[in-house]
Amino acid sequence: MRVIRRFEKLFKEDEGATMVEYAIMVGFIAAVCVVAITAFGLSVSDLFVVPGFP
Repeated sequence: MRVIRRFEKLFKEDEGATMVEYAIMVGFIAAVCVVAITAFGLSVSDLFVVPGFP
């Protein structure tokens, strides 16, 4: 009987699912950052170039 209650408790807890959701969210944010830096990186760096300065 105690084993069944432990399995029920294991499946009712959602802390593991929350960690997975956070990991997916962090991965998605990192992917968006990489895409944004790749797409706008050279355009933004051109804004900081001083004419006549090597």
